Order: sequence, then structure tokens, then C-alpha cells
Amino acid sequence: MANLMRRDPFREMLSWNRAMERAFDRLYSEEGLGLGESLKLRMDVVENDDAFIVKADMAGINPDDIEITFTDNNLTIRGEVLDEHEESQEDRYHLRERCCGTFARTISMPGSVDVNKIKAETENGVLQIYLPKKEEVKPRRIEISGAPKKEVINGKSKNK
Repeated sequence: MANLMRRDPFREMLSWNRAMERAFDRLYSEEGLGLGESLKLRMDVVENDDAFIVKADMAGINPDDIEITFTDNNLTIRGEVLDEHEESQEDRYHLRERCCGTFARTISMPGSVDVNKIKAETENGVLQIYLPKKEEVKPRRIEISGAPKKEVINGKSKNK
């Protein structure tokens, strides 16, 4: 037996509206502007009690071509991927997806950072930036005054 579905113009209009929003998002995103995902810096930001740790993919990028700045609680990573392409009459590309150009990414850190202790290192194509928190923002346990103190009873056992 076939199920009949009642036509709902309002639901159809919302569906059409969502489809148009997705289309405009793609059009005005980096992909739609021709920048694509190729030069978008992918990163992870992790927080622990002592620091923020930023990990960014930098495969094939010379560390000398990377600039890291920290201003007003914003971390900026800039770099350049140089073109390795040399014009030659004999070489013909069958596929060329690797691209060159500059990239930049700025992220706002969610807490206060001790600027003088920031460290950066790269290993196996991953840039890791260690941003230690300032002492005053690290979590501390606060004792409550006026609470009854627990008494500790010391005793000796007769069995030795």
C-alpha cells in the first residue's frame, strides 16, 4: 500500500531556502573565490592546565618561510609555499594539485598567555606552538574559611 504525503508549501520553501544558503556559502567561501582548500592552514588547538598547544600541518614548507606573531592575544601564522614548477618543453603534467602561494591564519586565544615563554618547533611536517598560560590564570584550589576542620586521631595498635 502506498503512503500519501500531504504537500506542505512552507516546508518546501524552507528546504529551498537552505539549499540557496548552502550555494551562497560555497560561492563566497575560499573555495568559491578560487583559493580552495589548498592553502588553508589546518590546525588543532588544545588546552591543558598549564598551556595552549597549537598544532598546524606544514608538510613541505621550509621553517624559514614561516612567520609566527602573537599580538593582543591573537596568534598569527603566515607562510609561503614556493613554486617548484620549472617550464620545460619535455614535461607535461597529467595531474597538478599541489599549489603555491602565501597563507595566513589568525586565531584568538581564549586565555592569557605568557608571551615571553612561547616556543615553536616543527617535526615531521607538523608545527607545534606551545603557549604557556600566565600564572594568574591557572586554576587554583581555594580553601573555604569557617569550615570545621577535620580532626585526625592518632593511635597505636597493641598488636605488633
